[in-house]
Amino acid sequence: MSSNYKQEGDVIQYTAAADIPAGKVIKIGNILGVALVAIPNGSTGAVATKGVFTVPKVTTAVIAQGDALLWDVSALSGAGAFDAKSAAPAAGDIGGAAAYAFAAAGNGATTLQVKFTGAPGTLT
Repeated sequence: MSSNYKQEGDVIQYTAAADIPAGKVIKIGNILGVALVAIPNGSTGAVATKGVFTVPKVTTAVIAQGDALLWDVSALSGAGAFDAKSAAPAAGDIGGAAAYAFAAAGNGATTLQVKFTGAPGTLT
């Protein structure tokens, strides 16, 4: 094995600027991930950038399986949630290749199964 190999890269060590509960979607530059553990303010913890997770969804969004998604940073009073690809992006939102709908979720659903790709999305 190459001496410069470090890891597969599906998990990033992230230093929190505020307390982060396990399972929260985290925006790191243009990529999205999910905190695998609770990360206290100022501490470093594991964030998965690939995999399928159940995460918050904008309740009124209608999302089909395989749809591109928009991570709306201001949804749910600033906690963030995924919205339909047709939603108008605002400053700080991420769309594009970072994630897609692993399963469909209709109007009224508060969560969505999302496949995080590890690829950078488009930051608005």
